[in-house]
Amino acid sequence: MFPELTRDDVFRLETRRLWLRWPRIADATAILRLAGEKAVAEMTASIPHPYPTQAVDPFVFATRKGNALGEHLVLAITPREKPNDLIGMIGAHKQATGRPFIGYWLGTPHWNKGYATEAVQALIDTMFSLVEIDAVEADTRVINPASRRVLEKSGFRQEGSFLKSLPARGGLFPCEQFRLDRSTWAALKSWSASGWAPLPAAEQQQQSERFSDEPCMA
Repeated sequence: MFPELTRDDVFRLETRRLWLRWPRIADATAILRLAGEKAVAEMTASIPHPYPTQAVDPFVFATRKGNALGEHLVLAITPREKPNDLIGMIGAHKQATGRPFIGYWLGTPHWNKGYATEAVQALIDTMFSLVEIDAVEADTRVINPASRRVLEKSGFRQEGSFLKSLPARGGLFPCEQFRLDRSTWAALKSWSASGWAPLPAAEQQQQSERFSDEPCMA
């Protein structure tokens, strides 16, 4: 499913504020510290809490191996100005349906800044641009409204609720299923390469002043 382009560790996605790249062993400390927080781990299916120190390096090796084999595309989320500083992770994974499943997490110091939306939308663009798929899918726990908003801002539509097995949480939990069709994505092609994140107020004002005297064209 994942093209040759993504199977080399030089592959990266750049947005207005972020750099999405392959995970590295040097990221292990940040993964342990950020993903190991209860507030982050409890919203995921597979991140244990507490996060065992000895599990981090094997996880990084597994993500890199899967990327190289085209089994998935898992990327570290980093600030564009500090690409060595991991602040979260995002990935697209194969499903039996042939549609990729999107999953992501951010460390709590980086919540409420639009980074998750920016990263999700950058990965969506990549998947629809490089892979012949009809849709991308995702889900969230029903107690995670922030993740729901990220998906809705990215064009996903809720398909319903269901009980999902979350191995790291130890059972079945209510979740909401989301789907983004290629036709919907194509209709939203105005999404920019910056991940469609809102411009800061100062930039909005500059753009408003720049175009205020120009004629509108239909």
